[in-house]
Amino acid sequence: MNIAFIPARGGSKSIPLKNIKEINGKPLIYWTIKAAQNAKCINKIIIATDSNEIKETVLSFKFDKVEVYDREAVNAQDTSSTESVMVEYLEKTKLNNDDKFILIQATSPLLKTEDIDNMFNEFIKSDADSAFSAVREKQFHWIETSNGVEPINYDYKNRPRRQEFKGILAENGACYINSVGNILKDKCRLSGKIMAYELPSYTSYEIDEPQDWIIIENLLKAFS
Repeated sequence: MNIAFIPARGGSKSIPLKNIKEINGKPLIYWTIKAAQNAKCINKIIIATDSNEIKETVLSFKFDKVEVYDREAVNAQDTSSTESVMVEYLEKTKLNNDDKFILIQATSPLLKTEDIDNMFNEFIKSDADSAFSAVREKQFHWIETSNGVEPINYDYKNRPRRQEFKGILAENGACYINSVGNILKDKCRLSGKIMAYELPSYTSYEIDEPQDWIIIENLLKAFS
């Protein structure tokens, strides 16, 4: 069994009820549910929410893989972690330890069906225990220190040409894969040997602030 899990909390201070706010003609959460619905690797999609409005919106899509899980209020606070609702659901549900758990973030509507299937297939072929989607950043990164700043991913005295610079991988927050057993044991979305699956750079955007909405809506029009 391969389960997609999409948390969708009702509370959002920056953008009220953002998970069902319309973007590119559809509620935000529609885009990730649609991507999961059409993914061959996914058997069931769980939407974990504390909001009746979100629940009604999700069920109105009439996707046949979708089920709504009523998450507990204690794990739907501003300070609640995604892991808390993942573990809550898994502790209440009888699943096999080797079932695959695919965490998908509703705030990453640029994730496509082929991204999910390709990432899952690469994960199964690998010897990794868990995986995350990533984008490659080719900026030169520095860290603040007591003596000023220091580079962390290049030698500024031998500045590489962009074409020759591998850059670094950054989580884009869109998709994670692990086994049920690992998540219950480690209480974390990632564990053991971790694999990164690279997605196009434009998928680095997540909707957290109002300005993100403008950027992602235009990207959706271009790439959906």
